[in-house]
Amino acid sequence: MPVVDSVPAPPATTGAPATVGPVRHRDLPRLAGDLVRLVRPTHWAKSLLVVPVALVEVTAWSPGVLVRLGGAVLAFMLAASAVYVGNDVADRHRDRHHPVKRHRPVAAGRVPVPLAYAWCLALLALLALLLHAGAAGPAWPVLVYLVLNVWYSRGLKHVPLVEVGVVAAGFVLRVVQGHLSLGVTASGWLLVTVFAGCLLLTVGKRRQELLDTGTAHRPALRGYSVELAGHLLQLTSVLAVTAGLVWLRTEAPFHPYGEAAMLLSTPFVLYLMSRYLQLALVRRAGGDPVRLLLRDRAVLVAGLLWGATLATLLAVAQLPALAALLS
Repeated sequence: MPVVDSVPAPPATTGAPATVGPVRHRDLPRLAGDLVRLVRPTHWAKSLLVVPVALVEVTAWSPGVLVRLGGAVLAFMLAASAVYVGNDVADRHRDRHHPVKRHRPVAAGRVPVPLAYAWCLALLALLALLLHAGAAGPAWPVLVYLVLNVWYSRGLKHVPLVEVGVVAAGFVLRVVQGHLSLGVTASGWLLVTVFAGCLLLTVGKRRQELLDTGTAHRPALRGYSVELAGHLLQLTSVLAVTAGLVWLRTEAPFHPYGEAAMLLSTPFVLYLMSRYLQLALVRRAGGDPVRLLLRDRAVLVAGLLWGATLATLLAVAQLPALAALLS
């Protein structure tokens, strides 16, 4: 019978978490920083950019409109942050085998699991207070988002194709929340555009994960291949561009300049889509869509020029006096 050596093995160096002991006072700033990292503040841009899309449907801005919209943005920031913390706790064992995610606070052992759960509950409590006060408008989109993400964490994230649809649906719910908070109706073509655009970015991320780490970290990736992901990128990009241009032409608030909005937007939309595909397929930079879209200079410049063009056209459409002056 073999004899088992009773001498403890040296600490592992493959990303396993360190033993968590009592928190010393000098560790509190570091712990606070890790709690902030858990909520992924860089991802708050998702809500900051998507929820305020509803502003294009409002004919007159006022402090009350901005306050209600700010409440909707804050509600989704809190909901998404709670989801991030919960997912990091649920996925901590799998994350330890990922070259990047193993450095996340829970996976690395810097934030104890009970503290992470308490942090998640605190975020949900703040969200409940905000929704109860009615500061974000009707609460059902946020609640559906939370339920969908619990379902996602409990199993949907392992179902190929379905899991990317769930992620994209979260952005559609953000758009709906923004519109409901302002009392306006979200266009069907706009929702299709957002859904398809988010599918595009999520599929691009999955493709990069296949190239970087294979299927070991995310079981759903076993249902994909690099070739399939490439075809899905083509499909979703065409759908996003088509739906977006149709929205601008028919249902966006540019009447009677809807056709002009579509024509002026076409070069920007095609360039931005082509630039994203170039970054994702040629430069293999699709792993972090938020970082890619917010840090690429060409995307930022084209996006700002497009936004300025549409803002000018919107002003002309909604201010007849300005249209008369320009004509």
